[in-house]
Amino acid sequence: MTEPETLTIGAFARACRLSPKALRLYDELDLLRPARVDPDTGYRYYAAEQLEQARLVAWLRRLGMPLARIRQVGAMEPPAAAQEIRAFWARVEADTAARRDLAAFLVDHLSTPPRKDTELMTSSDLLELRYAARTDIGLVRAANQDTAYAGSRVLAVADGFGPEGAPASAAAVEALKFLDAEPLTAGSVLNLLEDAVQGATQAVRDIAEANDVGTTLTAMVWTGSRLALVHIGDSRAYLLRDGELFLITHDHTLVQSMIDEGRLTPEEAATHPQRTLLRKALGSAPASPDLRLHDARSGDRYLLCSDGLTRAVPEDTVRRLLATTPDPDATTAALIEAANANGGPDNVSCVVADVVRTDGGRMPVR
Repeated sequence: MTEPETLTIGAFARACRLSPKALRLYDELDLLRPARVDPDTGYRYYAAEQLEQARLVAWLRRLGMPLARIRQVGAMEPPAAAQEIRAFWARVEADTAARRDLAAFLVDHLSTPPRKDTELMTSSDLLELRYAARTDIGLVRAANQDTAYAGSRVLAVADGFGPEGAPASAAAVEALKFLDAEPLTAGSVLNLLEDAVQGATQAVRDIAEANDVGTTLTAMVWTGSRLALVHIGDSRAYLLRDGELFLITHDHTLVQSMIDEGRLTPEEAATHPQRTLLRKALGSAPASPDLRLHDARSGDRYLLCSDGLTRAVPEDTVRRLLATTPDPDATTAALIEAANANGGPDNVSCVVADVVRTDGGRMPVR
């Protein structure tokens, strides 16, 4: 029987473009074992058939895939390995997009000189909010566990779950209301909001005696020129700008993470049996919410809503109602009516806020 062709570690390294040092490391990690090790010298020899595996390892390392995940891919059949690589790259793209958005904000933030407190603003510079909040039990649930709130500076929607979901959502929103009391600057609002969310988390924990009690929270705090956003869970915030509707939050759900990883399509997620399973929420387990600042423009319209709206009403219908119903209060009523017309499967809450120019003395219309 003919012995299989083997290559020394140096020749194999040149052929697959991996260094001998990397090959020794991959051997130690059980990622790429040599075909034979000389019992006297410890010298490693590789089979020519291993070149394809070695090249795959090299390519995956160039992609930035962690070694533990490369080991998993290497043990898979080609179709499954291709799916795993697709899922990995989808996650990389999602992370890159998030970092890109953060970089853009930092560039804008650091490039714009801060406005001095003593600098006078003309009436054309002044913006304010017109707002409305509404919540409804829906047509199926026995109780309403949502809380919706809109004030001159604080907008919030929380969707409680578990046997004490209603007081949990109410406590989370109540913990933010003190931010309504005095003017805030964009430079300090994120720190204040982060502190307020810590208070909201503790308030929920004080109520949530069981591990299966908690709440989502999507809230915005107005500074006069920017809106600070805090988000955790699957309630959502949308921006209607120039007729286009933008989702400005990211669901913290199992199915959304599977979409991000390329394991599910959005269409498949809509009917997935675990589509409501949260990965993060305010409750007994520590969880870090998303925090960011949004520059506001006159004419912008913001929608905060619980998933009772987004699960029942298609996004194009939401956009149409936001674009064609001028009054915020009438808009919240129309959105809830649309959810109930589609079966009202859950509690539904909406906050609508318009960014408008002020005349300098008029109070916002609620």
